[in-house]
Amino acid sequence: MAPFTLAHLSDPHLPPLPRPRLIELAGKRALGYVNWTRNRHKYQRREVLDALVADVQAQAPDHIAVTGDLVNLALEAEFAPALAWLEGVGPPDCVTAIPGNHDAYVSATSHRFGETFLHYIAGDAPAATAFPAVRRRGPVALISLSTAVPTLPLMATGTLGRDQLAALEQVLAQLASEDVFRALLVHHPLRSSSRHKRLTDSADLLALVGRHGVELILHGHDHVHSTMWFEGPNGKIPAIGVPSASALAHGRYPAAAYNLFAIEKDNAGWRCEQTVRSLDHGLQARQIKHARLI
Repeated sequence: MAPFTLAHLSDPHLPPLPRPRLIELAGKRALGYVNWTRNRHKYQRREVLDALVADVQAQAPDHIAVTGDLVNLALEAEFAPALAWLEGVGPPDCVTAIPGNHDAYVSATSHRFGETFLHYIAGDAPAATAFPAVRRRGPVALISLSTAVPTLPLMATGTLGRDQLAALEQVLAQLASEDVFRALLVHHPLRSSSRHKRLTDSADLLALVGRHGVELILHGHDHVHSTMWFEGPNGKIPAIGVPSASALAHGRYPAAAYNLFAIEKDNAGWRCEQTVRSLDHGLQARQIKHARLI
């Protein structure tokens, strides 16, 4: 049987940014808008995002995970185009999306991601809350979390919160007894050197993962290639980050890229191989890494 292929992309920051109404440019959004108009519009490009998605689709993965920051300032006018873009990536049964900090940029529209992308978020079983959500696809159980909370200007932290962590412990305890490959989707990385970009309760999440285990953690947020390893009950767990899906290379940030994970089980247990594909200056995708994680 062929391996199950899971594609992972993140942080599309869907360009271009719609023109905001003056009333919307208050507080944190004002700073974000200045940053977009002076800097980010130069390297968050729609043609880059479209080229990346075309290459993802050419690889015909079994499922696609998008780990947050679909929009930029969480303007009302951003959500409909973002949904149209995600529908172009694939239908809800083939694509799973979670929110990032930009999707809950301000309190006024922090609910809009859940409303707009409900069918891409919802787990297989009805739940009292949206997160954590579990979607089973082939041998994989996708466990979606939300770290998206409104924050003060100049802050990009994320928080899971007590209720989500408690529910996650029940989910992980149940899945630990099942024969499934557990892939945890979270926007913020579990370890960060930046106080203003960190996951505030990462220690609690790491404690849960350490007790119950998962096979793979996927995240975005930092816009760079990243591989970190964390302790699990049966050995090290890989946590993989990926650059922004719409980015031109700039400064320390690499060009848009995505991951492919080939997942299968043999007599020795789970096997997971990672392939990284990145866009070059001509917006052509090429493989830049292949490695066995498990």
